[in-house]
Amino acid sequence: MSLSVRLLLALLLIGIALLGHWVQRDQLHDNYDNQISFVDVLYFTTITVTTVGYGDIVPVTEHARLFDTFVVTPIRLFVWLIFLGTAYDFVLKRVWERWKMRVIQQHLRNHVLIAGFGTSGTEAFRELVRRGARPGEIVVIDQRSAAIAAAEDLGATVLEDDATRNATLEAAQVARAKAIIVCAGRDDTSILIVLTARRLAPDVPISVVIRSEDNEPLAKQAGANTVINPASFAGLLLAGSTHGHHLADYMADLAATEGQVFLHERRVTSKEVGKPLAAIGTGLGLRIYRGERIVGFWEPEAGSLENGDLILEVVPSTPAS
Repeated sequence: MSLSVRLLLALLLIGIALLGHWVQRDQLHDNYDNQISFVDVLYFTTITVTTVGYGDIVPVTEHARLFDTFVVTPIRLFVWLIFLGTAYDFVLKRVWERWKMRVIQQHLRNHVLIAGFGTSGTEAFRELVRRGARPGEIVVIDQRSAAIAAAEDLGATVLEDDATRNATLEAAQVARAKAIIVCAGRDDTSILIVLTARRLAPDVPISVVIRSEDNEPLAKQAGANTVINPASFAGLLLAGSTHGHHLADYMADLAATEGQVFLHERRVTSKEVGKPLAAIGTGLGLRIYRGERIVGFWEPEAGSLENGDLILEVVPSTPAS
C-alpha cells in the first residue's frame, strides 16, 4: 500500500509537469527538428523531472522558464525525495534490519518472548521490567506496525511478523527463550501460536491469555503451562471483594511488584532440604510443588523440604532492614 501510494504520487507530479509543458508546447524549442510533438513533450518532461535536461529541447519564453523554475523544479525535488525515501524504506532499511536482527539473534538467550503487544502484552512487558528484566531481553512479536513502534519505544527487541509461523519464532530464537507469553487478542490465534511454539520449544514455559472459558482446555492441550482468563480472574476478585473489601486489594498486591508484597517461585536450596516450609527465611511459604503433587503449608508433607521442590512464597517488595 505504501509503495502504491508513493508511485501514484510520483506519477501525479510528473503528470502535472507533463500537462503544463503540453499546454505551452509552443514556448519550447526543439534544436533537432524545430517541431514539438507529444513524444517530444513527454521526453522533455521526463528528462527535466529526473535530471537537469540535455539541452536538445529548451524553454524559449520567459513564461516557460518561470514554469520550469517554480513548478517543475519543486516537482523534481519531490520526486527524488519519493524515490530516495522508497529506496531507504524498502531496500536500505530492510537490509539494515535484517543485519541487526542477525546480530541480535546471535546473542538471544534466556529472553522472554511476548507474542502480541496489545493491552495485556504491554502490561506484561512493564511488569517484567519492574521485576528486573532489561527491556532489550524481551522480544516482542506483532504484525501491527503501531504495536511494534510502541514496543520499540519502550526498548524491546522487536520483530514485525506473524507469530504463528515457524520461521518467525525460529528467528526469535524461541528454543533458547526463558519463557513465552502469548496474548494475541484472539483465542484461535493464541492457541495456534502455543502449538507452534510448543513444537519448536518443548521445554520452554508458555503462558497464554484465553478469553473464552471453553477454549482453556484447548490451550492446555496445545501445550500451555499457564492459561489465564482475564474475565474469570476479574470475576474472582469481584466475588472476593464481597467477603471483605481488602481481599481484592491484597490479590492485586500479590500479582504485581508495586505493592508491599509479591508472589515468588523458586527452587529449594540445599541448606533448606529437611527443614519445614515454615522455616524458610526468604518469605512466607505457601505451597510446595513436588513433582505432580501440590503440598499446602498446612499439610504434613510441608514439614520437610526435599531436593527438587519448588516453593511458592510471599516476599516483601522491600527487604526488611
